[in-house]
Amino acid sequence: MGATSFIPRSLLVSLGLLSATFAVAAEQEQLVAAINTYRGEVQSCAGSASQILPPLAVEQRLAIPAGAGDWKTALNQTGYPMSSVRMLSLTGPRDANAAMKALQESFCQVLLDPQFVDVGVSHEGDDWRILLGRPLLQGKLGTWEAEGQQLLQAINAARGQARQCGGQNFGNAPALSWNATLGTIAEGHSRDMANNNYFDHKGRDGSTPGDRAELGGYSFQQIGENIAAGQGNARKVVDSWLSSPGHCANLMNPQFRELGAAYAADPKSDAGIYWTAMFGAQ
Repeated sequence: MGATSFIPRSLLVSLGLLSATFAVAAEQEQLVAAINTYRGEVQSCAGSASQILPPLAVEQRLAIPAGAGDWKTALNQTGYPMSSVRMLSLTGPRDANAAMKALQESFCQVLLDPQFVDVGVSHEGDDWRILLGRPLLQGKLGTWEAEGQQLLQAINAARGQARQCGGQNFGNAPALSWNATLGTIAEGHSRDMANNNYFDHKGRDGSTPGDRAELGGYSFQQIGENIAAGQGNARKVVDSWLSSPGHCANLMNPQFRELGAAYAADPKSDAGIYWTAMFGAQ
């Protein structure tokens, strides 16, 4: 006679709940990925073309359950140090694709607002709650040179490990050395973005990263630039770049040999703080 196995009903219920939890989490991750893809491309929104924006970082303290009632009270209890937060609510979409379509149709200006750097998503049945946030800058940053060196250390730590950037595979890359000329060029672009409240590789004068490198006196064979806005320290900046295929590929490019990096802050700007990293090879 064959053996008969018995699975307790309580275990079956628990497994079913676990499967449903994983499915909800997957839908939430898919929506965040779709939002970041949307922000990473030029979009037509409210009659104008958007900027290309860095990806939002997942912040669990912003994932306020849709059934939690007053979201502001719930958010205060999480301890998220908000400077600015916007809540988007959807009812009806059954999956992440439908939710993203609804967000694009109704909230494109919020999704494409450069001040936001964090996101939290909650999904219960047909109800979605998406919070986009910008935290208060934590602590006192050092000079732009000191923070540029912190960025260099974080980038070199990332280059020391093989990784995949979108569809590209990169082996570990040699460490970059600091170049003061590139640092000064990076500081100038960060300051221009902060003081004039924009986020773009193209300067207000139409200059490209290559133009700025040449005008700054850096003779190069190769040049590259990563920019970020809103992140309060070097570690968060690098984490955001590693989650963006284009930024990640620049960061891991083995042909680059030198780096200069800097931040600039202006409380009157949308994002508050702007970062530039200039990668070069002479």
